Amino acid sequence: MPAAPSTVFETGLSEHVPHWQEVYRDLHAHPELAFVEHRTAAVVAREMRAAGGWDVTEGVGGTGVVGVLRNGAGPVVLLRADMDGLPVQEDTGLSYASAEAGCMHACGHDVHATCLLGACHQLAAHPDAWRGTVVAVFQPAEEIGKGARAMLDDGLLERFPAPAVCLGQHVGPFPAGVVVTRPGTLMAAADSLRVSLHGAGGHASTPHLAVDPVVLAAAVVMRLQAFSARQASRSPATMLTAGALHAGTAANIIPDRAELLLSLRTFSTQAREEALATVERIVRSEAETFQVPKEPDIERYDSFPLTANTDGVTQQVIDALDATGAPVRTLPSPLAASEDFGVFGTAAGCPSVFWHFGGTDTALFSAEDLARLEEGTLPPGLPSNHSPRYAPDPAPALSAGMRNLLAAAAVWLCPDGTGRSC
Repeated sequence: MPAAPSTVFETGLSEHVPHWQEVYRDLHAHPELAFVEHRTAAVVAREMRAAGGWDVTEGVGGTGVVGVLRNGAGPVVLLRADMDGLPVQEDTGLSYASAEAGCMHACGHDVHATCLLGACHQLAAHPDAWRGTVVAVFQPAEEIGKGARAMLDDGLLERFPAPAVCLGQHVGPFPAGVVVTRPGTLMAAADSLRVSLHGAGGHASTPHLAVDPVVLAAAVVMRLQAFSARQASRSPATMLTAGALHAGTAANIIPDRAELLLSLRTFSTQAREEALATVERIVRSEAETFQVPKEPDIERYDSFPLTANTDGVTQQVIDALDATGAPVRTLPSPLAASEDFGVFGTAAGCPSVFWHFGGTDTALFSAEDLARLEEGTLPPGLPSNHSPRYAPDPAPALSAGMRNLLAAAAVWLCPDGTGRSC
């Protein structure tokens, strides 16, 4: 019986891990924020061209890179990695820590890009092991929820082969090699809201002559938190957080304006619509109570759709990853984090599967931590994504991420070109 395609793809992979560690360290040391990933995109394009066989296009959706590798008749598989960093000051103490002040790869996108590069090199090196077409998408601006849409608006599905399936992954703060995913809704929809509350400024000695937007903002926050608490019985629960309140310049000055920044996370279209309507109703009713001189402004920005895995197809990917020896955990409920990966599959009208994989040294986890993971709860106590101290262990994380992509892609990239599960 011939070796499974994913096994053939892995031939020689370990020999190249030192190179990919160097690429990873370089990307980690030079993070770039959303839509300014120019250096990162250049590194990606250079490595893709060095693999041979890939048709590489830069500047898709601004700073995105797309590689296409055609290898006979068969399905088109889209593999996606994101590239942008976060406005976070790194505090890891690593020798290859960010050289960019106030910017860091705190979410592992440097891991994602490197893993996809490694998988692309393996695919190019073993054309006899598979048939079909691979579209490698290196996406900008995932952190603000706009990069996938920008690439689609720039003609991703018209300029490049339309996919039969979209596959993607994300590194997380759990044991290296472990994979977590689930059919159906995997990750929440998220909306950031900017609420501008207008008052009438004045002196602290005559508050009766002013309309105090600071007090109004406090009242709005308390009402919103009461709403959030009432959602706790939902499964999964709608989450609403007031992440910032900006107002005033001095203790004895009542300002004219206060600004709230809110984060809303929901797990269904209905819950999302209901929560957005409730937020607006609360804000406007409190403002009316305060007799504000101007109606509040409510702006929705940085919105992320639900990340939903296609039933049936997800199980095929789970089986393929499990066959590599990776421990695969099926989550009992969705994660509250968000992604814009699902936009690709929705736009293409094709199945979509996303999973999370561990990138942390297994020695850092206790038996109790691993038991929590079995129950779908991430172990506490270690720096997580978006922390200034988050740093995946590159050796196991990169190897696992490359193998995951190759194993999942192999479900469709059969040597006979049929597209059947191999």
